[in-house]
Amino acid sequence: MAEVDLQDATLDELRLALAPEIAMAAMFDGWSDAALVSAAEIEGIDPAVARFAFKGGPMDMIDAWVASVDARMEAEFADGRLDKLPIREKIRTLVWFRLQAIEGLEESLRRAAAIQAMPRNAARALKQGWSSADKMWRLAGDTATDYNHYTKRAILASIYGATLAVFAGDESEGKAETRAFLDRRIEGVMKFEKAKAQLLGKDREHFDVARFLGRLRYPQN
Repeated sequence: MAEVDLQDATLDELRLALAPEIAMAAMFDGWSDAALVSAAEIEGIDPAVARFAFKGGPMDMIDAWVASVDARMEAEFADGRLDKLPIREKIRTLVWFRLQAIEGLEESLRRAAAIQAMPRNAARALKQGWSSADKMWRLAGDTATDYNHYTKRAILASIYGATLAVFAGDESEGKAETRAFLDRRIEGVMKFEKAKAQLLGKDREHFDVARFLGRLRYPQN
């Protein structure tokens, strides 16, 4: 991403610039005013201005963190290098890039997940997951506008959310447990899509999305 003069930045630019530093501080201070002030001081921003940029509180900070990872991912793969990969490799590559982008910030991730899980934040957390899933599918070359547009994003958002939960507590070398979990979930979806196409045909794509997402989130193995 291009460098931005924070003294002359828009609020959106300021939020994106401060988000990584807030996430670092959140390991110790949580998604709090203390984390926000710490990030502002590091970046040379008036704390009052930073507070105005994040006047929605912790969820605004988490939103900006997610958006900053989205922006890094889009910049990283804007060169089209994914084009020749099979679809499962495209998705695996994009999800793994996002995980690597936040490695070392597992405590911040756990604290963010606790805030997102609060009933008042549930709808906004779902929107965050959907938005990131949409960006991944677009980078993967998906142009569907029909039923598949929605099911693909719902399924990927569920896979990504479940994988983040595993990642946050994974202490295996090289995050091997997370990698294996992600591979199983992707393989499961590929098998499901193949079976769906064979059994239902292109014109009869009627299945229970909620039930399937539940199986992804709470796998039997």
